[in-house]
Amino acid sequence: MDSLTAFLSAAIVAGTPLLLATLGEIITEKSGNLNLGVEGMMLLGAVFGFMTGLKTGNPVLAMISAAIAGAFGALIYAFLTISLKANQVVSGLALTIFGTGVSSLIGKSLIGQTAPETVKSFFVPFAIPILSKIPFIGSVFFTQDSFVYIGYIITVILGIYIYNTRSGLNLRAIGENPACADAASINVNLYKYLNILLGGALCGLGGAYLSLVYIPAWQDNVTAGRGWIAVALVIFASWNPYKAIVGSYLFGGLDIAGFRFEALTAHVSQYLIDMLPYIVTIVVLVVVSMRKNKKNAPPSFLGNPYFREER
Repeated sequence: MDSLTAFLSAAIVAGTPLLLATLGEIITEKSGNLNLGVEGMMLLGAVFGFMTGLKTGNPVLAMISAAIAGAFGALIYAFLTISLKANQVVSGLALTIFGTGVSSLIGKSLIGQTAPETVKSFFVPFAIPILSKIPFIGSVFFTQDSFVYIGYIITVILGIYIYNTRSGLNLRAIGENPACADAASINVNLYKYLNILLGGALCGLGGAYLSLVYIPAWQDNVTAGRGWIAVALVIFASWNPYKAIVGSYLFGGLDIAGFRFEALTAHVSQYLIDMLPYIVTIVVLVVVSMRKNKKNAPPSFLGNPYFREER
């Protein structure tokens, strides 16, 4: 039981960067924009968050810097796709290349350095009173670091925002039919910009978790493809923040399964174990694509530029 508890607790830690990135992409796609630059925004957040933490020793400033860096990457994408009507797929891929290049350039001088003790100590796991005393669940979910708790809170807030507020209804309307939303006096471009920037900030925080908490040290390409898994998790979660938390922790468990069960995988190639999350990602995409259900469908206008003059 102790081994299972330790494994599930570690799966939550490993799944937290995926959760933040997935939530960021969900809020972006709900506005009707497909941003494949998640990996790039995560890398921007990771390098700027780590650099700020290293220079200042302030974990809060590091998180803010990471969010701003991710939002900046999203702003580039938003300007290209909303204002200039550029192709969303190409713009997202360009953002990934841009983020990868910037993180490698800035991170060259940071390789091998570790986060300051002030940052490490800030993210030490702690138990939440009362909740941590719940049998089994308490030790798994409520004995974590503050970043994990932030992930819980953001998930709930986004769920309420999307499904229980007027602004969330407007956002969903834009993703389904921006022309009708525009005719109803909803500022389509403003909603798109704000939600894409919010999504970029969350992706930046996901990257910062890797460099500040999960490792915590700088290494090149610290995200290791997690941004692409996050894009797939959006489909797995059916664009629902509440389902995203389940999918993210599931894939977090797959990510660390090889390390936790070395005795069981002694005769299996480590490369095959490392491939497991990506293999499951492909399987999930195939299975989800076969399900014909409106509840699991993406926003109707996803990936298409909106030309107001044509409405």
